[in-house]
Amino acid sequence: MRTNLLAALLAAIATAGLVAGTVTAGGPVLSQAAFIAVGLILPVLGRLLAARRPDLPYGWLLLAAAVCFGVGVCGAGLTRVAPGLAAAALVAMVAFYGLSWVYIPLLFPEGRLPSRRWRPVAWLAGIAITLHATGNLLVPFLPGRPFEVNGPVQWAGVFASAAGQFTVWVLGYAVLGGLVLRLRRSEPPERAQYGWMVAGATANQAGIVLGYLFLAGQQGQAVGVIGMVAVLGALPGAIVVAVARHRLLDIRIGLRGSRLLLVFDVRPTVGEVLSSLAPKLEDSPEPVEQLGRLATAVRTGLETRWAAVTLADGRRVVSGAEDGPAALTLPVRGGQGSLECGPRVSGRLSREDRRFLEALAVPAGLAIQSAGLATRLVNAQEAERRRIERNIHDGVQQQLVALIAGIELARATGGGAGTLGHLREQARQTLADLRELAAGIHPSALGQGGLVNAVEERCARLPVPVQVFAGRELRAERFPDEIEGAMYFTVSEAVANALKHAAAARIEVRLARDVGRLGVTVSDDGRGFEVRPGVLGTLTDRLTALGGGLRVESERGKGTRVDAWVPVDG
Repeated sequence: MRTNLLAALLAAIATAGLVAGTVTAGGPVLSQAAFIAVGLILPVLGRLLAARRPDLPYGWLLLAAAVCFGVGVCGAGLTRVAPGLAAAALVAMVAFYGLSWVYIPLLFPEGRLPSRRWRPVAWLAGIAITLHATGNLLVPFLPGRPFEVNGPVQWAGVFASAAGQFTVWVLGYAVLGGLVLRLRRSEPPERAQYGWMVAGATANQAGIVLGYLFLAGQQGQAVGVIGMVAVLGALPGAIVVAVARHRLLDIRIGLRGSRLLLVFDVRPTVGEVLSSLAPKLEDSPEPVEQLGRLATAVRTGLETRWAAVTLADGRRVVSGAEDGPAALTLPVRGGQGSLECGPRVSGRLSREDRRFLEALAVPAGLAIQSAGLATRLVNAQEAERRRIERNIHDGVQQQLVALIAGIELARATGGGAGTLGHLREQARQTLADLRELAAGIHPSALGQGGLVNAVEERCARLPVPVQVFAGRELRAERFPDEIEGAMYFTVSEAVANALKHAAAARIEVRLARDVGRLGVTVSDDGRGFEVRPGVLGTLTDRLTALGGGLRVESERGKGTRVDAWVPVDG
């Protein structure tokens, strides 16, 4: 809202100065109307670009040039009423000349330098414009000087004005040459946009030459009018055509309704796309649906016929009708997949489209990572369910079957004390196995004594010495069940791997609480191994789902170290 108001205010200042100065200067009404009409193209265009693309400096650059021209015309027209405005008119017109001659073509189309090599040109043009404006205030034969100077000072002013003007003139031709090179190196649709800017800049420079010839008395009034129209209208006219016909800066001009109302539209920015996409992703718990919505955001944002999100495992979610090869493919961060899009509905994909897709690649990577994590967690949960089912079937269930059979046999035969005693021991063993199985799901020691107590109890039953280190405050602290369970099973698996695969003779477990983090380190003196991607993948996924992480460090002959952590409050 503030940018719209500022753009409207600057355009209003430029328009008011143009109209007031033109009307006050006098002359034929038709000529005044034509001058105002041509002069209004620049502030109207600047207002449009600044309002629709406030993030880009180019619209504001056009508004600055429009304000300078409006102030210059106003000062020149009101000289008789307010003589002090003549000095402002001199400076403003010099600024307008420099902006039109150098900066508007140089910073086309976004308001940024084409490359760092053009920095000296931009700085030198600024210095030359300042020198030209300062010198004009000291030239004796120009009206509007704020003070009288004589002797060497006025001649210094003449030199400064001429040197500054000549430098800007030379730089303008250098910028035009650069535009031609950019035109030759560009591809559609940028080529058409650069083509119109080259034509506009050429006409602008020709108009200034015609204007000088008219002022020097070497050409008639018609030449002066043509030069004036070229100076005022060539550049903004070229930009208008680039917007209307070639969608410069992704601004579209169309007709709406039966009243032929002009409509100005602009492609949403990445921030706007993400703002609208975020609640949709939150409302889509299924990973495939999230990827589908992401693909739809890419397709609609780039206005392509189709878009797809491809995962590293080859799975693909497509939005739209995939009717040909991809026009643009971009891998997402971490090599977890890629974004693809087909050809545009109209025109070709540009460098701006690629930057748009690169910006979307960051949230796309997070969405793909989330989808992959969710899939791995589902697989891990299914594998855990099958493990528990297998343990129950192969272990406790068979023991219960045997116990029931023994009870039935004792009842049928009138079993004595020996038989009942055997059945009692069998029932105790089954109960112990049930408790052990339940401990594999959520250890009872966690519910009774907390994390440190459960880890010490687990490590106390191992056949090798295991030292557990934990602070006194940590022993008395409790954490949510999912955090205690994740850290407990991390210790259990790391210790079990050290026993089964590392042939460790000593194991050390350290639990520590830092600010906002609960960590555990399991190290052994075993044989070590070459760490490969995906080691302890299930534990990594479990900790990642809690916002934590896991790191494994190992080297052959030097043991293994497992570091895990999860965020905690406080």
